[in-house]
Amino acid sequence: MKKLHKLVITSYLGPFVMTFFISLFILLMQFLWKYIDDLVGKGLEWHVIGELMFYASASLVSLALPLSVLISSIMTMGSLGEHYELVSLRSAGVSLGRVMFPLIIFSIIISGLAFYFSNNLLPIANLKMGTLLYDIRHKKPTMDLRPGVFYKGIDNYAIRVGSKGEDDVSLYDVLIYDHTENKGNNKIIVADSGRMEFEGDRYLMLTLYNGNSYEQKDNRSRDERTYPHMRNEFQRQIIRFDMAEFNMRRSSEEIFKDNYKMQSFGQLIENIDTLDQSLTERKSNFYDNLKRNFIALKSDTSNLKTKPKAYDGNALALFDETQHSRIVEASLNMARSTRSYTHSAKDDIEARMSRISRYWIEVHRKFTLSIACLILFFIGAPLGAIIRKGGLGLPTVFSIVFFLIYYLLSITGEKFAKEGVWTVAEGMWLSSAVLFPVGLFLTYKAATDSKIFEWESYFKPVKFLFELLRKKLNPSADTSGLS
Repeated sequence: MKKLHKLVITSYLGPFVMTFFISLFILLMQFLWKYIDDLVGKGLEWHVIGELMFYASASLVSLALPLSVLISSIMTMGSLGEHYELVSLRSAGVSLGRVMFPLIIFSIIISGLAFYFSNNLLPIANLKMGTLLYDIRHKKPTMDLRPGVFYKGIDNYAIRVGSKGEDDVSLYDVLIYDHTENKGNNKIIVADSGRMEFEGDRYLMLTLYNGNSYEQKDNRSRDERTYPHMRNEFQRQIIRFDMAEFNMRRSSEEIFKDNYKMQSFGQLIENIDTLDQSLTERKSNFYDNLKRNFIALKSDTSNLKTKPKAYDGNALALFDETQHSRIVEASLNMARSTRSYTHSAKDDIEARMSRISRYWIEVHRKFTLSIACLILFFIGAPLGAIIRKGGLGLPTVFSIVFFLIYYLLSITGEKFAKEGVWTVAEGMWLSSAVLFPVGLFLTYKAATDSKIFEWESYFKPVKFLFELLRKKLNPSADTSGLS
């Protein structure tokens, strides 16, 4: 049995590693395409992009791992069936469960590692990726002067050049609008040529040659409507721009630590307890304020005198007509304030409950990844034994179909849980609840060596029922056949 177990494990490890990294690469390219607008034109160094891709790949393991388990299990068992190795083992008295036993143990280990990863490593990766992505998004694009186009990336300046030299440093026909004094286009600089050079990592020196600067001054005298105009001619002028804002600033990770995606199981449970206590206090304050408002209304109308008559359903009839307007006004004010306060309290309570649901979703997500790996294995391995096809052809097709079902059910259930249509447990375990019976069915069919794709076997019970009905409706046909 040791040789059999070694054969099955070695046949499984190769496809598992290959499909895992292929799936991870495809998902990573999708991530890169999603955030391509935030990355292009920022002048990011290669190690920054590599760091972002590394953290993003860690966050995508939750999708790549179940898919790789599904594909590799179908490929392994399908390859054993295609080369008649399963048939030989079955004829030797080795059951399918015995053949799958090392893969089951390996899948359990993978599920345990998946839980450890999602609970301990994934929150750290999400924290670092979220912080880095935030810094990249808020980084200004690199300076890009295009001929004939005004560049406004530098604060308080608008720069246009007619053309650029082949060295990308020499500039010609330079026009600059200086808005440093926040007075509109009152200061303009025109130069025949210029040269752009960086001084260290912070300052950009723009040297202008053979130009003029025009500035329109405000008239300090309010009586005269004249605006002095100044014109200065220069042979050489240097303008220094502070480029510190173009450098990427790394934010502190402490800012994002309270996010539910960046916490472990213990931290989530602790925060949920705190949020539940805060929600209970908020509801208690709501009821206390309503009670206080009614007490205030009662004290406001306590000095009103009532008529000594029985109550006939009309509350106003108990008071004098001169007091009716006061009572109605006080009641309307009370109703308006109560309605406004109730609406605001309702929105606040719903927001708190939605936040608690997000935390519970992350708690369940820690376990759904591990269970999904097991369920998809018990779908893939029996299915591979049934179809008896290895390679990347037919197994990949079946894998994509089942993985799409799993993925669509997962995102649908999570969406319903976030919106409060379903409970968090119902939404997060929807995909597992649907696919678990499928795994049991396929395992049973593979263990009993049933032909799942022979449709006649599914119609045998229907044919049997029709045969019984025919005998009951026409019993003479059977007796005539005997005679």
